[in-house]
Amino acid sequence: MKIIEDIMAMREQRRKWQLNGDVIAFVPTMGNLHKGHLKLVEHAQRHADVVVVSIFVNPLQFGPDEDLDAYPRTLKNDFDQLEAMGVDVVFTPLASDIYSRGLEQQTFVEVPGLSYMICGASRPGHFRGVATIVCKLFNMVQPNKAYFGEKDFQQLQVIKAMVTDLSMNLEIHGVPTERESDGLAMSSRNGYLTTEQRQIAPQLFACISEMADHIIQGRRDFSLLISQVKAELVDAGFKPDYIEVRAANSLLQPGHEDYDLVILAAAFLGKTRLIDNVQIRL
Repeated sequence: MKIIEDIMAMREQRRKWQLNGDVIAFVPTMGNLHKGHLKLVEHAQRHADVVVVSIFVNPLQFGPDEDLDAYPRTLKNDFDQLEAMGVDVVFTPLASDIYSRGLEQQTFVEVPGLSYMICGASRPGHFRGVATIVCKLFNMVQPNKAYFGEKDFQQLQVIKAMVTDLSMNLEIHGVPTERESDGLAMSSRNGYLTTEQRQIAPQLFACISEMADHIIQGRRDFSLLISQVKAELVDAGFKPDYIEVRAANSLLQPGHEDYDLVILAAAFLGKTRLIDNVQIRL
Protein backbone atom coordinates (compact mmCIF):
# COMPACT_ATOMS: atom_id res chain seq x y z
CA MET A 1 0.00 0.00 0.00
CA LYS A 2 1.33 3.42 -0.97
CA ILE A 3 0.69 6.52 1.10
CA ILE A 4 0.69 9.60 -1.12
CA GLU A 5 0.53 13.13 0.25
CA ASP A 6 1.60 15.18 -2.78
CA ILE A 7 -1.01 16.04 -5.41
CA MET A 8 1.42 15.75 -8.32
CA ALA A 9 2.56 12.33 -7.08
CA MET A 10 -1.08 11.23 -6.99
CA ARG A 11 -1.57 12.37 -10.56
CA GLU A 12 1.58 10.57 -11.69
CA GLN A 13 0.38 7.33 -10.07
CA ARG A 14 -2.98 7.79 -11.76
CA ARG A 15 -1.24 8.27 -15.13
CA LYS A 16 0.60 4.95 -14.72
CA TRP A 17 -2.65 3.14 -13.97
CA GLN A 18 -4.31 4.78 -16.94
CA LEU A 19 -1.53 3.65 -19.28
CA ASN A 20 -1.99 0.14 -17.91
CA GLY A 21 -5.73 0.26 -18.63
CA ASP A 22 -6.70 -0.13 -14.98
CA VAL A 23 -10.17 0.79 -13.70
CA ILE A 24 -9.74 3.12 -10.71
CA ALA A 25 -12.18 3.26 -7.81
CA PHE A 26 -12.13 6.01 -5.20
CA VAL A 27 -13.45 6.19 -1.64
CA PRO A 28 -13.17 9.70 -0.13
CA THR A 29 -13.22 9.80 3.69
CA MET A 30 -12.38 12.07 6.61
CA GLY A 31 -10.65 9.19 8.40
CA ASN A 32 -11.47 7.66 11.80
CA LEU A 33 -12.52 4.66 9.77
CA HIS A 34 -15.17 2.16 10.86
CA LYS A 35 -16.84 -0.86 9.27
CA GLY A 36 -19.07 1.40 7.16
CA HIS A 37 -16.02 2.89 5.45
CA LEU A 38 -14.49 -0.55 4.99
CA LYS A 39 -17.70 -1.75 3.35
CA LEU A 40 -17.27 1.02 0.77
CA VAL A 41 -13.75 -0.24 0.13
CA GLU A 42 -15.03 -3.79 -0.33
CA HIS A 43 -17.56 -2.64 -2.93
CA ALA A 44 -14.87 -0.62 -4.71
CA GLN A 45 -12.49 -3.60 -4.81
CA ARG A 46 -15.15 -5.80 -6.40
CA HIS A 47 -15.61 -3.45 -9.34
CA ALA A 48 -12.17 -2.00 -10.04
CA ASP A 49 -8.55 -2.95 -10.59
CA VAL A 50 -7.13 -0.45 -8.11
CA VAL A 51 -8.62 1.42 -5.15
CA VAL A 52 -7.68 4.83 -3.76
CA VAL A 53 -8.92 5.94 -0.33
CA SER A 54 -8.46 9.57 0.63
CA ILE A 55 -8.26 10.82 4.21
CA PHE A 56 -8.79 14.54 4.62
CA VAL A 57 -10.72 16.36 7.35
CA ASN A 58 -12.27 19.11 5.26
CA PRO A 59 -12.54 22.44 7.12
CA LEU A 60 -14.76 23.93 4.43
CA GLN A 61 -17.76 21.75 5.36
CA PHE A 62 -17.72 22.57 9.09
CA GLY A 63 -19.72 25.49 10.45
CA PRO A 64 -18.26 27.98 12.95
CA ASP A 65 -19.80 26.19 15.95
CA GLU A 66 -19.18 22.63 14.73
CA ASP A 67 -16.63 20.03 15.74
CA LEU A 68 -13.69 20.55 13.34
CA ASP A 69 -11.05 20.71 16.07
CA ALA A 70 -12.59 17.83 18.02
CA TYR A 71 -13.19 15.61 14.97
CA PRO A 72 -11.34 12.33 15.71
CA ARG A 73 -8.10 11.81 13.81
CA THR A 74 -6.80 8.23 13.95
CA LEU A 75 -4.39 8.11 11.04
CA LYS A 76 -2.20 5.18 12.10
CA ASN A 77 -5.18 2.95 12.85
CA ASP A 78 -6.76 3.99 9.55
CA PHE A 79 -3.58 3.04 7.66
CA ASP A 80 -3.44 -0.34 9.41
CA GLN A 81 -7.05 -1.16 8.50
CA LEU A 82 -6.64 -0.11 4.87
CA GLU A 83 -3.36 -1.98 4.47
CA ALA A 84 -4.99 -5.13 5.87
CA MET A 85 -7.69 -4.79 3.20
CA GLY A 86 -5.16 -4.47 0.40
CA VAL A 87 -5.95 -0.89 -0.61
CA ASP A 88 -3.57 0.30 -3.31
CA VAL A 89 -3.15 3.97 -2.36
CA VAL A 90 -4.12 6.13 0.61
CA PHE A 91 -4.16 9.77 -0.45
CA THR A 92 -3.61 12.20 2.43
CA PRO A 93 -3.33 15.70 0.95
CA LEU A 94 -2.45 18.68 3.11
CA ALA A 95 -4.93 21.48 3.74
CA SER A 96 -2.27 23.96 2.63
CA ASP A 97 -2.18 22.25 -0.79
CA ILE A 98 -5.93 21.70 -1.07
CA TYR A 99 -6.72 25.32 -0.16
CA SER A 100 -3.49 27.00 -1.27
CA ARG A 101 -5.06 30.48 -1.38
CA GLY A 102 -6.92 30.03 1.91
CA LEU A 103 -10.56 29.23 2.60
CA GLU A 104 -11.66 32.84 2.09
CA GLN A 105 -10.25 32.92 -1.47
CA GLN A 106 -11.37 29.40 -2.45
CA THR A 107 -13.41 28.91 -5.62
CA PHE A 108 -16.61 27.10 -4.63
CA VAL A 109 -18.74 24.41 -6.21
CA GLU A 110 -22.38 24.65 -5.18
CA VAL A 111 -25.34 22.51 -6.20
CA PRO A 112 -28.43 24.75 -6.04
CA GLY A 113 -31.70 23.50 -4.59
CA LEU A 114 -30.47 20.23 -3.15
CA SER A 115 -27.84 22.00 -1.03
CA TYR A 116 -30.24 24.39 0.67
CA MET A 117 -32.98 22.06 1.94
CA ILE A 118 -33.26 19.66 4.87
CA CYS A 119 -29.74 19.17 6.25
CA GLY A 120 -28.52 22.12 4.20
CA ALA A 121 -31.04 24.38 5.93
CA SER A 122 -29.73 23.25 9.33
CA ARG A 123 -26.07 23.56 8.29
CA PRO A 124 -25.75 26.51 5.88
CA GLY A 125 -22.73 26.16 3.60
CA HIS A 126 -22.15 22.51 4.52
CA PHE A 127 -22.95 21.04 1.12
CA ARG A 128 -21.02 23.78 -0.64
CA GLY A 129 -18.00 22.60 1.35
CA VAL A 130 -18.75 18.96 0.50
CA ALA A 131 -19.25 19.60 -3.21
CA THR A 132 -16.10 21.72 -3.42
CA ILE A 133 -13.79 19.19 -1.76
CA VAL A 134 -15.27 16.20 -3.61
CA CYS A 135 -14.90 18.02 -6.92
CA LYS A 136 -11.27 18.87 -6.11
CA LEU A 137 -10.51 15.29 -5.05
CA PHE A 138 -12.12 13.95 -8.23
CA ASN A 139 -9.86 16.26 -10.23
CA MET A 140 -6.77 15.04 -8.34
CA VAL A 141 -7.50 11.30 -8.39
CA GLN A 142 -9.51 11.16 -11.66
CA PRO A 143 -11.26 7.88 -10.79
CA ASN A 144 -13.58 5.86 -13.00
CA LYS A 145 -15.89 5.08 -10.07
CA ALA A 146 -16.49 6.58 -6.63
CA TYR A 147 -18.28 5.07 -3.62
CA PHE A 148 -20.32 6.82 -0.92
CA GLY A 149 -22.45 5.57 1.96
CA GLU A 150 -26.22 5.94 1.79
CA LYS A 151 -26.33 7.03 5.44
CA ASP A 152 -25.48 10.50 4.12
CA PHE A 153 -28.37 10.25 1.67
CA GLN A 154 -28.67 13.94 0.86
CA GLN A 155 -24.92 14.23 0.39
CA LEU A 156 -25.07 11.37 -2.11
CA GLN A 157 -27.78 13.17 -4.12
CA VAL A 158 -25.76 16.40 -4.08
CA ILE A 159 -22.68 14.61 -5.42
CA LYS A 160 -24.66 12.79 -8.11
CA ALA A 161 -26.16 16.10 -9.24
CA MET A 162 -22.73 17.78 -9.29
CA VAL A 163 -21.25 14.99 -11.41
CA THR A 164 -24.14 15.21 -13.88
CA ASP A 165 -24.20 19.01 -14.03
CA LEU A 166 -20.42 19.32 -14.54
CA SER A 167 -20.31 16.44 -17.07
CA MET A 168 -17.76 14.50 -15.05
CA ASN A 169 -16.68 11.21 -16.56
CA LEU A 170 -17.17 8.86 -13.63
CA GLU A 171 -19.79 6.66 -11.99
CA ILE A 172 -21.15 7.41 -8.51
CA HIS A 173 -22.24 4.40 -6.45
CA GLY A 174 -24.20 4.44 -3.20
CA VAL A 175 -23.62 1.66 -0.67
CA PRO A 176 -26.29 0.69 1.91
CA THR A 177 -25.80 1.93 5.47
CA GLU A 178 -23.72 -0.31 7.70
CA ARG A 179 -25.29 -0.71 11.15
CA GLU A 180 -24.38 -1.88 14.60
CA SER A 181 -26.18 -4.98 15.87
CA ASP A 182 -28.80 -2.77 17.58
CA GLY A 183 -29.53 -0.80 14.40
CA LEU A 184 -27.49 2.35 15.04
CA ALA A 185 -25.98 3.64 11.80
CA MET A 186 -22.20 3.49 11.99
CA SER A 187 -20.64 6.94 12.18
CA SER A 188 -17.37 8.47 13.30
CA ARG A 189 -19.39 10.73 15.57
CA ASN A 190 -20.82 7.79 17.53
CA GLY A 191 -17.62 7.93 19.53
CA TYR A 192 -18.81 11.19 21.07
CA LEU A 193 -21.76 9.44 22.77
CA THR A 194 -21.66 8.70 26.48
CA THR A 195 -22.48 5.16 27.62
CA GLU A 196 -26.03 6.22 28.46
CA GLN A 197 -26.50 8.06 25.16
CA ARG A 198 -25.19 5.06 23.24
CA GLN A 199 -28.03 2.98 24.73
CA ILE A 200 -30.58 5.55 23.58
CA ALA A 201 -29.12 6.23 20.11
CA PRO A 202 -30.62 3.21 18.25
CA GLN A 203 -34.12 4.58 18.90
CA LEU A 204 -33.63 7.11 16.09
CA PHE A 205 -33.54 4.31 13.52
CA ALA A 206 -36.26 2.37 15.34
CA CYS A 207 -38.64 5.35 15.26
CA ILE A 208 -38.21 6.15 11.58
CA SER A 209 -38.38 2.44 10.69
CA GLU A 210 -41.75 2.22 12.44
CA MET A 211 -42.83 5.35 10.58
CA ALA A 212 -41.79 3.69 7.30
CA ASP A 213 -43.94 0.68 8.14
CA HIS A 214 -46.98 2.94 8.59
CA ILE A 215 -46.35 4.57 5.20
CA ILE A 216 -45.95 1.19 3.49
CA GLN A 217 -49.26 0.16 5.03
CA GLY A 218 -50.92 3.13 3.31
CA ARG A 219 -50.71 6.11 5.64
CA ARG A 220 -50.08 9.42 3.85
CA ASP A 221 -50.64 11.81 6.76
CA PHE A 222 -46.94 12.58 6.85
CA SER A 223 -47.24 15.67 9.04
CA LEU A 224 -48.98 13.70 11.79
CA LEU A 225 -46.48 10.86 11.54
CA ILE A 226 -43.60 13.33 11.76
CA SER A 227 -45.11 14.97 14.84
CA GLN A 228 -45.52 11.60 16.50
CA VAL A 229 -41.93 10.57 15.78
CA LYS A 230 -40.57 13.87 17.06
CA ALA A 231 -42.56 13.44 20.30
CA GLU A 232 -41.20 9.90 20.71
CA LEU A 233 -37.65 11.11 20.19
CA VAL A 234 -38.06 13.93 22.71
CA ASP A 235 -39.42 11.45 25.25
CA ALA A 236 -36.37 9.25 24.64
CA GLY A 237 -33.97 12.13 25.29
CA PHE A 238 -33.28 13.44 21.78
CA LYS A 239 -33.54 16.99 20.51
CA PRO A 240 -34.90 16.52 16.95
CA ASP A 241 -33.41 18.68 14.22
CA TYR A 242 -35.67 17.48 11.40
CA ILE A 243 -37.77 14.54 10.27
CA GLU A 244 -38.75 14.68 6.59
CA VAL A 245 -40.49 12.45 4.06
CA ARG A 246 -39.24 13.20 0.55
CA ALA A 247 -39.21 11.77 -2.95
CA ALA A 248 -36.00 9.75 -3.09
CA ASN A 249 -34.91 10.88 -6.55
CA SER A 250 -35.42 14.64 -6.08
CA LEU A 251 -35.70 15.19 -2.29
CA LEU A 252 -38.78 17.31 -3.01
CA GLN A 253 -42.08 16.94 -1.18
CA PRO A 254 -43.63 13.71 -2.53
CA GLY A 255 -46.69 13.65 -4.72
CA HIS A 256 -49.16 10.81 -5.17
CA GLU A 257 -47.19 9.63 -8.22
CA ASP A 258 -43.99 9.17 -6.17
CA TYR A 259 -43.41 5.55 -5.15
CA ASP A 260 -39.76 5.79 -4.10
CA LEU A 261 -39.62 7.74 -0.85
CA VAL A 262 -37.05 8.36 1.84
CA ILE A 263 -37.45 9.35 5.48
CA LEU A 264 -34.59 11.62 6.46
CA ALA A 265 -33.86 12.32 10.12
CA ALA A 266 -31.39 14.25 12.25
CA ALA A 267 -31.45 14.61 16.01
CA PHE A 268 -29.11 15.61 18.80
CA LEU A 269 -28.19 13.44 21.77
CA GLY A 270 -26.43 15.90 24.01
CA LYS A 271 -23.99 17.66 21.70
CA THR A 272 -23.81 14.78 19.22
CA ARG A 273 -25.82 15.17 16.03
CA LEU A 274 -26.95 11.84 14.57
CA ILE A 275 -28.42 11.39 11.09
CA ASP A 276 -30.18 8.43 9.53
CA ASN A 277 -32.67 7.54 6.82
CA VAL A 278 -35.01 4.79 5.67
CA GLN A 279 -35.78 4.28 1.99
CA ILE A 280 -39.29 3.14 1.04
CA ARG A 281 -40.52 1.50 -2.16
CA LEU A 282 -44.33 1.60 -2.40
